[in-house]
Amino acid sequence: MLAKEKSERNILEMVSVEGLVPRNHLLRKIDSAVDFTRIYDFVEDLYSPDNGRPSVDPVVLFKMVLIQHLYGIPSLRRMVEEIHVNVAYRWFLGYMLNEPVPHFATVSYNFRHRFSEDTVEKIFTWILFIPHQYLM
Repeated sequence: MLAKEKSERNILEMVSVEGLVPRNHLLRKIDSAVDFTRIYDFVEDLYSPDNGRPSVDPVVLFKMVLIQHLYGIPSLRRMVEEIHVNVAYRWFLGYMLNEPVPHFATVSYNFRHRFSEDTVEKIFTWILFIPHQYLM
């Protein structure tokens, strides 16, 4: 029997992003092993508590760069494109399917002008020295 390709793509569906990410996905393992809220302690003095525009969550910025390095994505621009279409990346960052993700220029600006080399090194060193048994 001949089966034809489904051509309807504009259907509204109710799905859970949680249910779309496999239970054994690497990003789930990392998320359960690392308390990313600790990043706030590293960067708190780099943000004004009561002045300026609301920022992109620094945890999201560091997770984006972590995704880039874990998956060998060659540029920030390409990383943002991948985050737009990869459900696991969106889940890891806490972004829903229809929610816009930060622009690559925002990520770049923060890593060039807000976060010092020392801050970035401290955070990624802290992440790398989480005991590896939690990621198995």
